[in-house]
Amino acid sequence: MEITTELVEKLVKGQFPQWQNLKVYPVSKSGHDNRTFHLGDKMAVRLPSGKDYAAQAAKEIRWLPYLQEHLDYPISKPIAAGKPVSAYPFPWSVNQWIEGHTLLECPDIDQKEFAKELAAALKKLQAIDCSNGPKAGQHNFYRGGNLRVYHMETLDALKTLEDRLPVKRLRAIWDQCISQIYTGKNVWVHGDVAPGNILLQNNKFYGMIDFGILGTGDPSCDYAMAWTYFDSESRKIFLADLPCNMVDRARGWALWKALITYDDINTEVRQNARSTVDAILKEDTQRC
Repeated sequence: MEITTELVEKLVKGQFPQWQNLKVYPVSKSGHDNRTFHLGDKMAVRLPSGKDYAAQAAKEIRWLPYLQEHLDYPISKPIAAGKPVSAYPFPWSVNQWIEGHTLLECPDIDQKEFAKELAAALKKLQAIDCSNGPKAGQHNFYRGGNLRVYHMETLDALKTLEDRLPVKRLRAIWDQCISQIYTGKNVWVHGDVAPGNILLQNNKFYGMIDFGILGTGDPSCDYAMAWTYFDSESRKIFLADLPCNMVDRARGWALWKALITYDDINTEVRQNARSTVDAILKEDTQRC
């Protein structure tokens, strides 16, 4: 749905009048599942963009303070829960604003060092007890779950692209990616580890935001960035401590998303999808 500055101002005034005089304006990169607006200099309003994402706000409010207690780097921090109203029928939240630049804004970093930093940050997230955390499912588009849920969607994409890509080879890669089911313990999964959701300060990893598809399960989905962002040498560093079958599943998450967005209307998304497919085709997928 369309979410305007005027709508956000009305929501804040109606539910949090103590902040009604603070300036409301959209962040430069707002995202797809949620729309984000500055609220003054130290807060941000986060609103699901449709009913498919409505469960995310309540989940973040429930779990992000718990996760922050156990992490030594900042993550999105809800400080108030907004209620649905007739003008906006979904839960929403007010969050503490975290200073920093997204990875998208930092093109000149040392990829090898950053690969180590991000891998370490994910390990810290995975080390937090997730006994009562939300299991992978429809609420987070199965991040942390079995990649086979997207098998038919992937095959449909391959059929659509058969005149432009080596689909037989890609099908063989895909089959390898989904050949082994995760048998390890469930861990926390961010679900959308991507350049727009990673914050840096002084060109070093600083924090993570946008936990809308947070869940628990197989962490392989959080390593798809190995192909969507890193170059070949940095990719090896990022994946260095993972077993081969997890690397395969991580590759599968990257391949699925790249295939279904190969002709995306958004230029940046389309270009990234095509570079991701190229990266997967260029590597030796028989080795970790």
